[in-house]
Amino acid sequence: MTHSQKAAFGLFISLFTCMILGGCIKKKAEDPIHKDLPQLIDAGELTAVTLYSSTSYFEYRMQEMGYEYELIKDFAQTHNLTLNLKIAENSSRLIEMLLAGEANVVAYPIQVDNELKENVLYTGQERQSAQVLIQRSNRGDTILTDVTQLIGREVYLQAGTPYAQRLNNLNDELGGGILIRHIEKDTITTEDLIGMVSRGEIPYTVSDEMTARLNKTYHWNINLNLPVSFPQRASWIVSRQSPLLAAAIDEWAEGQIGQQSYRAVTKRYFELSKQPYGGVTSAIQDGHISPYDHLFKKYAPDLGWDWQLLASIAFQESTFNPLAVSWAGAEGLMGIMPGTARAFGVSPHEVKDPEISIQTSVRVLKNFRRRFENYDSEEEVIKLTLASYNAGVGHVYDAQILAEKIGKDPTVWDDNVSEGIRMKSDPQYYNDPDIKHGYLRATETLNYVYDVMNRYAFYKEATEEP
Repeated sequence: MTHSQKAAFGLFISLFTCMILGGCIKKKAEDPIHKDLPQLIDAGELTAVTLYSSTSYFEYRMQEMGYEYELIKDFAQTHNLTLNLKIAENSSRLIEMLLAGEANVVAYPIQVDNELKENVLYTGQERQSAQVLIQRSNRGDTILTDVTQLIGREVYLQAGTPYAQRLNNLNDELGGGILIRHIEKDTITTEDLIGMVSRGEIPYTVSDEMTARLNKTYHWNINLNLPVSFPQRASWIVSRQSPLLAAAIDEWAEGQIGQQSYRAVTKRYFELSKQPYGGVTSAIQDGHISPYDHLFKKYAPDLGWDWQLLASIAFQESTFNPLAVSWAGAEGLMGIMPGTARAFGVSPHEVKDPEISIQTSVRVLKNFRRRFENYDSEEEVIKLTLASYNAGVGHVYDAQILAEKIGKDPTVWDDNVSEGIRMKSDPQYYNDPDIKHGYLRATETLNYVYDVMNRYAFYKEATEEP
């Protein structure tokens, strides 16, 4: 080999070596970095990922809520860590984000899986949950106590869901006979189906136990005692490279059991009734709706609204009880959230004062109303403002975006923005990149606007002077 050939060969080897080393270095740099507890404490931040849902994380009246959210927030605070919360589109993405180093912990119950154990550590409280039959338990209703009794009965389910898959398998195991009815409408959710069972519109549906327990706080007359699957184990997960974090979560979870704060969180989501205060409209006596009519009349002009509309909101929020506290923490005559009270300089003691409560609610309503004041119809402005008061204005903005996407009018409530609100219960829509505020329990907001407006019309007619 000539000197020139040797030189060329040497250059080739050098370049090849550099390429290999460079590739290795690049590959190493791209490897996900899984921090353990000491590194997280040094950084002062914990990144958790969860899902939007009624049991994990959602925004309600501009306040962050959710069972999993409150638990992971407590863990972070216990270790003096700032919580950085991320939302995944689905359960598969939860695991992908953890393994890619985009999150330190999945704050959502992940089913125990032997293959997944090769890459993750299950941590925290282990939960066992089965899929259960949802059936109505009014007086006179027949309660099924064995899955064989489903033969010849109709069960309504969303097509393509784990519940539909499980019931198909159960039907095969029983040799057929269950009348499975698939709901094709994409805006119908499992929670909608549970509500339909409660109202007697359909006989049965199926849900996971956790969702069923939460929905029983909205629908007292549902029974969820018949499992249709074996219990499945699930818990939070961290990377296998974060054993100290897993141990810390285990220790924290063990200490939480029996603590008053843990019991309070569990009670808030799975025990306290979430039925609205405003059930039956109050009686009208001698043209008087409540002991606070003079205050409604005093502050309603600030909004340009009839005083009877403020009275209707108050009845919906508290049935005119100035000491009322909702499951979410809304307090007083007008249902003021703690965060809202702080933002408007109102102390926890003051929020129970009827006049301060009304005055504060008018300030909040004016703030929301201002967002829609250029719309043509005052009635539509009122409905959009009421929806904002109940759910938070961010959810209404989202609903307007969704309404436009399906060719609806974003300035009209009935059959337009209300459809956008309904869509925000469906992950297909609340995970849309244009939607900023995620999941909403749509039926609550839809019923709120309907109830307040109907009661307002009744109050106005009953108190009009001849």
